[in-house]
Amino acid sequence: MGHDSTNTGIETASSFCEVVREHAVATPDIAAFTFGDQVITFAGLEAGSNRVAHALTAKGVKPGERVSFLGKNHPFYFEAFLGAAKIGAVMTPVNWRLAAPEVAYILGNCEARIVFIGNGFAEMLAKVRSETPLVEEVIGFDASDHAGTDYRSWRDDYSSDPVSHEIGLDDDALQLYTSGTTGRPKGAVLTHRSILPDAGTDGPEPPKRKWQEPVEGDVSLLAMPCFHISGTGGGLTTMLAGSNSIVLPEYDPTKALDLIENFNISKIFLVPAAIQILLNHPRAKEVDFSRLQYITYGASPIPLELMKQAMEVLGCGFVQMYGMTETSGTIVALNPEDHVPEGSPKMRSVGTPLPGVEIKIVDEEGAEVAANEVGEIATRSSKNMSRYWNNPDATAEAIDADGWLRTGDAGYLDDDGYLYIHDRVKDMIISGGENIYPAEVENAVYAHPKVADVAVIGVPDQKWGEAVKACVVLKDGESLSEAEIITHSRDHIAGYKCPKSVDFIEALPRNPSGKILRRELRAPYWEGKDRAVN
Repeated sequence: MGHDSTNTGIETASSFCEVVREHAVATPDIAAFTFGDQVITFAGLEAGSNRVAHALTAKGVKPGERVSFLGKNHPFYFEAFLGAAKIGAVMTPVNWRLAAPEVAYILGNCEARIVFIGNGFAEMLAKVRSETPLVEEVIGFDASDHAGTDYRSWRDDYSSDPVSHEIGLDDDALQLYTSGTTGRPKGAVLTHRSILPDAGTDGPEPPKRKWQEPVEGDVSLLAMPCFHISGTGGGLTTMLAGSNSIVLPEYDPTKALDLIENFNISKIFLVPAAIQILLNHPRAKEVDFSRLQYITYGASPIPLELMKQAMEVLGCGFVQMYGMTETSGTIVALNPEDHVPEGSPKMRSVGTPLPGVEIKIVDEEGAEVAANEVGEIATRSSKNMSRYWNNPDATAEAIDADGWLRTGDAGYLDDDGYLYIHDRVKDMIISGGENIYPAEVENAVYAHPKVADVAVIGVPDQKWGEAVKACVVLKDGESLSEAEIITHSRDHIAGYKCPKSVDFIEALPRNPSGKILRRELRAPYWEGKDRAVN
């Protein structure tokens, strides 16, 4: 049986721990997380996290200290996260796809003494132990593969009584490391205020958009990695709403389709690349999607042609989300009613700011520019991170004295307040003095029916300084020439924006959040140059 989310006190809670405690009292037997045959109810989540809190205290973990997790998605991650938060400690999940030196850097940077691991990651931890002298204990979630300490035994040695530590809205709660596509990754510190919906707004809780409202019986599929804001943020959002998350260890389209059918999934967050993979699955057109209410998507642009296909096959509402790790996730959203199959100018946008979020577009000097003029997107709200961990210079560069965070994304606001993303500022191409934004070129190329995927980069050009190159993945069994791609593009965008050359490749390099790693595509062309502009 569901309950009225307006009675959870989210708008007055001092931490997300308090909200979960209220769910445990109001609906103790409702499932919070489902993982295969394992179900963790809200009562179980509350009791288990209390045990974790007492166990961490016994280990000497103090408020403000970091604990870490290395592994694929697991419901015990949220239990451990909640337990750490109850004593003022901060969960720091590590990207399990990273190489050993990168894992060692993050564990050393966050100074974690306790590391939780998932099945299959004991060997990785063993590789880096000599480089991470601060790590005192490794605790395995899965008894079949752990490094010395079994999570259940460790947890269950302690009381399930509530913890007395007092938590404040501005206390650190979560530390997520940016993808590190340029330089060392930075730890973005998120607080209880930034995580809790509407915690930073004055007065009564502002009205939610329809797709945000909790509905009795909601079931969400958690398929994005928990080391990313889309994974942890998605799990927290569902948990705070008092609903059930079906947890996948990692994104698998076959398993996702099975779960959509067997668990009556109503909500899913996916990156566009994952939507594309799902639609290309042989079973996609056979599955009953009638229970599916919303697919929320973000992290990278989605071409109109792919959106049309998704709307036709899945038949649910679509919500585009814009945000980043540093904003605790979504700050701007495009509502389902703005998604129309025939396309519209608004569908090229990412929508309008959520309540309590301010957006402005600034030039290189930080001055606000006029509507419809491209510049860097800046945002201010309670959702912004507090800082980069142990990196005051990077923090000062990202957040000004008035609390405005510069996103590093290029875009503009139209006259109706809709935000349009052109691309990352650093990915802009300057050819013959003209600014060219890759996303616009990519949309044009992707519209070709034989193109499966595309990324656009700038490469050195003796005449123009930089020239546009398209890296194209063709659909299985299809063939295209460079000339055909260029000719097709000219039908959609200005000639100076069209690719001057085309590379046909097997697959685009992407990070776990689905973003294209243009740096990897550019690297061969800029080799030997002391800067990546020409």
